[in-house]
Amino acid sequence: MIDLYYWTTPNGHKITIFLEEAALPFKLIPVNISTGDQFKHEFLKISPNNRIPAIVDHKPLEGNKPISIFESGAILLYLADKIKKFIPQDLRGRNETLQWLFWQMGGLGPMAGQNHHFVQYAPEKIPYAMTRYIKETSRLYGVLNKQLSDGRDYIVGEYSIADMASYPWIVPHKRQEQKIEEFPYLHKWFERIRQRPATIKAYDVAKTVNVAPSVTEESKKILFGQDSKVVK
Repeated sequence: MIDLYYWTTPNGHKITIFLEEAALPFKLIPVNISTGDQFKHEFLKISPNNRIPAIVDHKPLEGNKPISIFESGAILLYLADKIKKFIPQDLRGRNETLQWLFWQMGGLGPMAGQNHHFVQYAPEKIPYAMTRYIKETSRLYGVLNKQLSDGRDYIVGEYSIADMASYPWIVPHKRQEQKIEEFPYLHKWFERIRQRPATIKAYDVAKTVNVAPSVTEESKKILFGQDSKVVK
């Protein structure tokens, strides 16, 4: 059994997509980041960066005590290695997949995240910041569109953790001020993943966890006002 500490963010969706695709049994433990659940002592023991998602695998392959993992990319890689699926087993395929996983973790996620912040949540509109991150998000969409332009169905050919990592960050393309139809290969890839049964199940799970998604002024203070003092 895998305990999944989760909230309904793109990084959270990555893991529910994987678990649904793999048909792995899991217990979902909501961590409401808008009310400060991520700062609770029991969660910080698992995720010292006070971020979701995190997992506890009670039956690791080595058969010893449970293992806890934080950071969505590390979780995806661990789970793929555990079941030997959704990551190629040959050297070249594995490394290509890891490159695109890290591309998402270091590029698409952070840049789209800053896009969300300055466009949607910042208390004052800063044109330079908004333009900077909207354009960088567009550039990254273009990179992915080019990767998919040779007729492949998925980022490295076969469906993999690279796709699972990237897809949730494309879902809010309208909020990122991106016109997805301007990226035809990415658009087809997006629709292909959106229609997968496991993706549908993962997003249905989200609806049962966060029934009234919103970011209030109070939750903004929790989400966006953190400094070193929150590290306990």
